[in-house]
Amino acid sequence: MPPCRGRNHAHSDVMETDQSPFDEMLAAAEIARDPYRDYYDWFAGEEPRRLRQKSAEAETVFRRTGITFNVYGQSEADERLIPFDIVPRIISAREWARLERGIHQRVRAINAFLHDIYHRQEILRAGRIPKEIVAANDAFLPEMIGLSPPGGVYTHIIGVDLVRTGEDDFFVLEDNARTPSGVSYMLENRETMLQMFPELFTKLKVRPVSAYPQLLRRSLAQAAPESSPNARPVVAVLTPGIYNSAYFEHAFLADQMGAELVEASDLTIEDGRVAMRTTRGHTPIDVLYRRVDDDFLDPLTFKPESMLGVPGIMDVYRAGNITIANAPGTGIADDKALYSYMPEIVEFYTGERPILQNVPTWRCSEKDALAYVLDHLAELVVKEVHGSGGYGMLVGPAANKRELAEFERKLRARPSNYIAQPTLALSTVPILTRAGLAPRHVDLRPFVLVSPQGIEITPGGLTRVALKKGSLVVNSSQGGGTKDTWVLGDEN
Repeated sequence: MPPCRGRNHAHSDVMETDQSPFDEMLAAAEIARDPYRDYYDWFAGEEPRRLRQKSAEAETVFRRTGITFNVYGQSEADERLIPFDIVPRIISAREWARLERGIHQRVRAINAFLHDIYHRQEILRAGRIPKEIVAANDAFLPEMIGLSPPGGVYTHIIGVDLVRTGEDDFFVLEDNARTPSGVSYMLENRETMLQMFPELFTKLKVRPVSAYPQLLRRSLAQAAPESSPNARPVVAVLTPGIYNSAYFEHAFLADQMGAELVEASDLTIEDGRVAMRTTRGHTPIDVLYRRVDDDFLDPLTFKPESMLGVPGIMDVYRAGNITIANAPGTGIADDKALYSYMPEIVEFYTGERPILQNVPTWRCSEKDALAYVLDHLAELVVKEVHGSGGYGMLVGPAANKRELAEFERKLRARPSNYIAQPTLALSTVPILTRAGLAPRHVDLRPFVLVSPQGIEITPGGLTRVALKKGSLVVNSSQGGGTKDTWVLGDEN
């Protein structure tokens, strides 16, 4: 078997599905691990009927609040409630401290990498990653070459997807450096749990996450252009509109930050600035937190047919008169083929060994790797390099012969469009079922804010859970749900 591509990718480092997954709550039958001990004792004293009632109440709250997402390409109702499970995922202070160091290191490296590839391209000159993985990448924007965003920040908001396979074994599954979503669910999950079980937060001393919108506003304001005349920078959130799958989040964050929620039709270019229409006339914007993809951002620079962007905004950006968060061209850091080089990227820009390891990865663009993947398709997870949301992927062990054959044809036709990874035995956290607690696989998306003043990592993040028994797919679009994530204080 050929090794997985990339440094630190020893195949034996990761547990696979023929091994029992790590149970985050129980060390053995009826014996809770340290982070869960107080919760487990509390749970044992609760009436199952009361807990099921609380679960139903939580669903009612989410439905009343309108916490939904849209599903594309489905014949049934396209707007759905994201299932929420009331059993929290609990992380100790010690576990979180290590994750925080690893995330901080990785985010520094990503920002340094993005600056480098749009300027001197030292990492390419050094031969640490092949030139074609950047030059031939659809997410690489030549329009950003030589352009430095205000404050030197490319990725103002990052989501780093983590999976766990053992007590001290955490791996980065992917980076979300373009427009990471899900933070509104993290905040609403916490608010709901505080309402349902206030006594637990005193008992377990859970670290708060409620300050995120204020921290986001502050972080964005700190990245405002130096040319801004405003003592308090004007921040707005650009949404594609109500039919976007994450529209609830766009509206939620704008409201929580005290920022305006705008669409392209609300914006114009005036005196070399981007301005939004208000009841008092046009108000110049300093920072635009955009939830619109690069291709649609400016019809004069990218797709001419786009109705979602602002004609001329890239000219304003080049002149240094607006901050776009995240910066155009950051999507290359989301690329799953580039992901396989992240250990090299971290070492190159930080001079340190990666604290958090990658999942072993085969790049199907390479002949030997493709041959191995085709021979072992039924054992692997195969993903599109630009894919997201669980779409366009194959989970080999769960696929039937027809699905495997169809994916083989796709791989042979466009091998460079795919990477493959072993099927990990993701850790489990219990969910509440009518029969009691049952283990389900989870991942974790911590949210990171980057400004010229530094990096802030929200304690915890969004835990996504595969609600179907045995399923490894946690995406809400594929039947997954969410949980509240509790990071314990030092005294626990």
